[in-house]
Amino acid sequence: MDRQFGIFMVIAIYMVIMIGIGFYYARRNTTVSDYVLGGRSLGPWVTALSAQASDMSGWLLTGLPGLAYLSLAGFKEASWTAIGLAIGTFLNWVFVARRLRSFTELSSNSLTLPDYLQNRFRDNSSILKTATAVASVVFFLVYTSSMFVAGAKLFSTIFPLTYTQGLLVGSLIIISYTFLGGFLAVCTTDAIQGMLMFFALMVVPMTVVSAVGGVGTTFASIDPASWQLFPSAGDTSVTWLLIASSMAWGLGYFGQPHILVRFMAIEKPRDIKPATIVAMVWVTITLFAAVMIGPLGHLFLDAPLADGQHETIFMVLINSMFGPIMTGVFMSAILAAIMSTAASQLLVASSALSNDLYKGLVRKNASEKETMMVSRIAVLLISFTAIFLGMDPNSSIFGIVSFAWAGLGASFGPAVLMSLYWKRMTLKGAIAGVITGAVGSVAFYWLKTNVGGIFSVYELLPAFILAIAAIVLFSLLDKEPSKDMQDEFDAAVKHSREN
Repeated sequence: MDRQFGIFMVIAIYMVIMIGIGFYYARRNTTVSDYVLGGRSLGPWVTALSAQASDMSGWLLTGLPGLAYLSLAGFKEASWTAIGLAIGTFLNWVFVARRLRSFTELSSNSLTLPDYLQNRFRDNSSILKTATAVASVVFFLVYTSSMFVAGAKLFSTIFPLTYTQGLLVGSLIIISYTFLGGFLAVCTTDAIQGMLMFFALMVVPMTVVSAVGGVGTTFASIDPASWQLFPSAGDTSVTWLLIASSMAWGLGYFGQPHILVRFMAIEKPRDIKPATIVAMVWVTITLFAAVMIGPLGHLFLDAPLADGQHETIFMVLINSMFGPIMTGVFMSAILAAIMSTAASQLLVASSALSNDLYKGLVRKNASEKETMMVSRIAVLLISFTAIFLGMDPNSSIFGIVSFAWAGLGASFGPAVLMSLYWKRMTLKGAIAGVITGAVGSVAFYWLKTNVGGIFSVYELLPAFILAIAAIVLFSLLDKEPSKDMQDEFDAAVKHSREN
């Protein structure tokens, strides 16, 4: 069997299955709630795997291993980022998931985060809803573009395609089943993709370890300096600023709409507990394996990768060690990681355009059918824009994801977290928090890029802190929330405990 043909056939079969799921669920979408939130019918396993697969995305198998492969400092940054993400995942499931499920149901059965915040704070002016919807669209455009870039690098690495051709092929696949199937299709495929990603990240590192002589030989061959994760005299590869910046990734979880929407869609709040266990086992193992791909790549390859190719290390290892069938399976895992997040992001961004901006501001009396049509058109518009943004073959997946993650985390995270735990929070506080987080993340990114020094800290950390401060300040300067709002808060807290 020709190697490339064998790889192509496996990936083609995988893609046909994913698109087939889209066709199947297309017939089940009769309302906007079905298309955007799956009718709140997800079980704990699908919720957990879908949330983590859409969370980790293509950067788990490209950007993170690539950073760990790049240099000693890169390995340490990747390690601290993984630690921050694991802690953030746990805190998000424990402190946000259950309450958000109850709060969104009792706040007029909110279907999106902008919808929830508008209902939670009785925003008749739609200022808050507009600000959050715009933030969703802008930062998800960037985030989705990073996934399209990852797809382009995948297809151009394993097939005789140019970067641009790979970008178009991968994007078309993702658009197809998102456009057709909506939320249930995305979550079902995410669960399958999550299992496939887990399998690949278990098998590939173990195969490399076996190939280089076993566990003892492998760890004896890795530079001992790699395991020194804390600052020490004479070691400039890790600083407290790097640790703070990397750990700050965990804060982003509180504001990622494509993850939080899974919490909103789970069938019962009490299903959160078993889902948390599944999610934490998955995320802990996959993050550790992804970081270890970096040093293992150096041990296995005879020559280092060319400059700018470090984010293809996982693909190169797979291509070097396995036959066409298994290579196709593992390459499908990378495609799965890319597809899971890009589809989730497209769906959330399109719902922000259709449900929050179009129906919320333009045509408040739009029918279910009309809103669904606008949502599907929005998927296409956002996709084409994201493809345009991803046309540069030198784009860094890790860098793009980093910016988008910070923007979403700082815009939504403080507002969502405070709305679930502080009864005194007001509409003005929420508006101030969202705007401060969004503008702050962009401003501190500019300072990091152009000034450096103390401003080299990951922009999410200062923007998140400033957004919290803005929420507290503007809420305290405002009059207390109405009795109706306070009663709803108490009812939601009680509902989350009892159901």
